[in-house]
Amino acid sequence: MARVLLVSGKTFFAGSDMIGDIQSYLGVYTQAMSLRTYRQQVLASNIANADTPYYKARDFDFRETFARVRGARDPEQPELLAMRHTHPLHMDGTSGTLGIADTPLLYRTETQSAVDGNTVDMDVERAEITDNSLQYQILSQLLSDKLRGLRTAISGNQG
Repeated sequence: MARVLLVSGKTFFAGSDMIGDIQSYLGVYTQAMSLRTYRQQVLASNIANADTPYYKARDFDFRETFARVRGARDPEQPELLAMRHTHPLHMDGTSGTLGIADTPLLYRTETQSAVDGNTVDMDVERAEITDNSLQYQILSQLLSDKLRGLRTAISGNQG
């Protein structure tokens, strides 16, 4: 007898495919949290280098990067070539990767002139790091709610 779970309109079947279903169910949140973590590191690096001469503040476009990680293709970008498998145990080059390492870091537009050529504006960095932290907390709460729903469905309790 197969065990079936229904959570937020999504059906999960007990068995070997259930883990894959759960990963796809939670994947969008975990990928977004990974990107938010990476962005926090980039912003922290900007703050750490606020006094470094000629340092250029960097950041990336979260929406564009998230769309790329999720698989949405930009029609302006060329199609990526598939990796060649020379052994059956080789990974395909896409599954399990978030594409974070390939995130293009952009130079932030200079908002104030600095004698030493540094483009870090602490007000901008603080605002961006605060916004990013808030977005991370929201994602964390959404993921927690999804996991709570799965736990409830698995245990069979409704309260």
